[in-house]
Amino acid sequence: MKIAVIGQSLFGQEVYKELKNDGHTIVGVFTIPDKDGKADPLGAEAEKDGVRVFKFPRWRLKGKAIDEVVELYKAVGAELNVLPFCSQFIPMEVMDHPQHGSIIYHPSLLPRHRGASAINWTLIHGDKTGGFTVFWADDGLDTGPILLQKECDVEPDDTVSTIYKRFLFPEGVRGMIDWNQSAEAIHNWIRGNDKVPGAWAEVDGKNVTFYGSALVDDGSTAKGQPLEIPGASRPGLVTKNGLLLFGNDGKMLLIKNLQFEDGKMIAAAQYFNADSSTSVELTEEEKNFSEQIRAVWKSILTNVESVEDSTDFFKSGAASMDVVRLVEEVKLRASHLQLQNEDVYMATTFQEFIQMCVRKLRGEDAEELVVDYVEMNINNMTVQMPHQLFIDGEFVDAEGAKTYKSINPTNGQPICDVSLAQLSDVEKAVSAAKEAFEDGEWGKMNPRDRGRLIYKLADLMEQHQEELATIEAIDSGAVYTLALKTHVGMSIQTFRYFAGWCDKIQVCVCVFVQFQHSKLSFVRQKCLVCGIVIPWNYPLMMLAWKTAACLAAGNTLVLKPAQVTPLTALKFAELTARAGFPRGVVNILPGSGSLVGQRLSDHPDVRKLGFTGSTEIGKQIMKSCAISNVKKVSLELGGKSPLIIFSDCDLDKAVRMGMSSVFFNKGENCIAAGRLFVEESLHDTFVQRVVEEVKKMKIGDPLERSTDHGPQNHKAHLEKLLEYCERGMKAGAKLVCGGKQVNRPGFFFEPTVFTDVQDHMYIAVEESFGPVMIISKFKEGDVDGVLRRANATEYGLASGVFTRDLSRALYVSERLQAGTVFINTYNKTDVACPFGGFKQSGFGKDLGQEALNEYLKTKAVTIEY
Repeated sequence: MKIAVIGQSLFGQEVYKELKNDGHTIVGVFTIPDKDGKADPLGAEAEKDGVRVFKFPRWRLKGKAIDEVVELYKAVGAELNVLPFCSQFIPMEVMDHPQHGSIIYHPSLLPRHRGASAINWTLIHGDKTGGFTVFWADDGLDTGPILLQKECDVEPDDTVSTIYKRFLFPEGVRGMIDWNQSAEAIHNWIRGNDKVPGAWAEVDGKNVTFYGSALVDDGSTAKGQPLEIPGASRPGLVTKNGLLLFGNDGKMLLIKNLQFEDGKMIAAAQYFNADSSTSVELTEEEKNFSEQIRAVWKSILTNVESVEDSTDFFKSGAASMDVVRLVEEVKLRASHLQLQNEDVYMATTFQEFIQMCVRKLRGEDAEELVVDYVEMNINNMTVQMPHQLFIDGEFVDAEGAKTYKSINPTNGQPICDVSLAQLSDVEKAVSAAKEAFEDGEWGKMNPRDRGRLIYKLADLMEQHQEELATIEAIDSGAVYTLALKTHVGMSIQTFRYFAGWCDKIQVCVCVFVQFQHSKLSFVRQKCLVCGIVIPWNYPLMMLAWKTAACLAAGNTLVLKPAQVTPLTALKFAELTARAGFPRGVVNILPGSGSLVGQRLSDHPDVRKLGFTGSTEIGKQIMKSCAISNVKKVSLELGGKSPLIIFSDCDLDKAVRMGMSSVFFNKGENCIAAGRLFVEESLHDTFVQRVVEEVKKMKIGDPLERSTDHGPQNHKAHLEKLLEYCERGMKAGAKLVCGGKQVNRPGFFFEPTVFTDVQDHMYIAVEESFGPVMIISKFKEGDVDGVLRRANATEYGLASGVFTRDLSRALYVSERLQAGTVFINTYNKTDVACPFGGFKQSGFGKDLGQEALNEYLKTKAVTIEY
């Protein structure tokens, strides 16, 4: 039999040899062009035998067969086509031309045959029923997860060719969508044919191919413009997210992109206004870039005399490999321009392509962010607050539209309803974060470009700093001026610090001395999807401390803010989108710790969890992380930080900083001095001075610039502080001042001072996390004794010492069992200084270079040469 072999690779070479060994005449071999001057194995084998070899770069152009190529093929006079490992799409004119049709090795027949020669084995075994299977292709192309199956009867006189022509080709290659199916079946058909040959249907009298299908849980409330699709159970809906389609079961799928017969691809969401965009005027620098890209087009499109604005990339002969080359050529000239292959299909003329590139360079191509703001006119500004979950780059309602009220601690009144995340929302967020890393541009992004995005985010936070500080004040009770300087200011500094680290995460290389020609490399790799759970005392700053390092390391994240203070985290989510972060990189889920936090701890796709909160909850998280998948975990937990004040200190500074160590941020401060040890000779004077200063503190509205002390964060915490003071008094501690709720609306608590506190008392052991100063005496000169008392706690987050004696200061600082020691100061943290605790205050570091280690893993690679 006269056979034409159409294919490539070693597999194609082996099939060619077998056909020759069986006595068939090979009249022509059709394979791919040489790569780097090297012929494909199939072509090389045929050339050795003197067989005619054709190396067509393409058989079709814009969906139509190239006449001269088809005529060259027909001239060889084949009676049968054999297609082993054929990567090109062959026109029907070629498939149907031979007397015996064509055999392709990729499709598989049911019920029991898969892979190469499956059609043959169906006939050899005498099967009465065969079938067609679409696979999600793995490396073998003809194996993998089954997506779609259809059966056919095998007739007594059937041959390989008749089964192929009657059933396999019409069902598998033409790829026309049958709309009389469930949404899942349509989805499987579309993704099973992606991207060659493509699943298509007739829309508005044109053949349109569908790409990027995803099943939709609930799109019934989506708004959009109807689109009639012949044969569908109901019209599609062009929405802001894409084309929503319906199966005959009423369920839905969403299409991302559409391609027309001329090769032009558009975002499905732009179906009705694809041609309505106006051109942007180029700057001189952009014009220079345009001419560079014009030269690139000319080098690819060698058959055109000149590249005009109207030149169409594909109509001028470009193929898929040319698309890859064009994308890479653009990256060489603008490394921060992250093009995808599909962008070329969406801008096929030179003018469209340049306009698209320029819009991306300017940041104007970002998808429109839809935000359902809650607006408040407050603090001499209009504050716009998102209140929904942020998942995969969009603000969305929680499952079942569940909400809760965020309360303003200044007056006890609701600020707004906030979406309350459910378990299914956690699954969506983790899935979005995983996809953003594995399949999105974030995982492939150059570290320097990642740094640029984080810098841009910091700039946006700075532009919105007054708004962020105002939201922090009304949602957490933070004094506005403090929120502006610390809550927001340090957050901005943190993102800028870690943005600079992105391209400085280095590889360590060692050479083995004991082994000849061996080299060992320590490679730093990302943790992938990270879960982050933060507390309510510094809602934005705690977010920044963990998120900045996580993003700088190249991970994606799902963050749960404290349920009582979600609003700055949601505003932060908006700013990440406006900064241009890819979808799914940052996901924010307000919700309960027992549900959302627990699921993040348990989730098998979360590979790192960072937590700041109580020791009790930290222990539960650590246990869950171990049981689930032994995920990496860092914990910043409770504290009872000692502050030792010696009589030789600078008294004015000791009083000032001692008050700050306790009353800073209303005492809602993880490193607050939980217990002050004051040398006997200084004790009474120190207490007197502190009480005088406390009486000067102005308690009031945190938005007033003169306010020193705002409301406690939430009602339950206020009640806990009242109980804490009651226990202290019952145990015999002396209440010098405060200890009561302020008689005004809201959750205000008086700054409080206790003295005569003994080591065994509850308030000497347990953290108040509020504005409660606990003062104890220690004997004159008893350095080791006070150190024993200071270290007699299971906590070890921070500590401090005040003395003019440098030797004593260093002696004490060396022996204090805490992750941070302040000498003659307090609360002075810096973004470059690592922060974390000892003992039951947790482990792992925030801030500084060490924080990056929490979001990276180390791989050792040994090379022998």
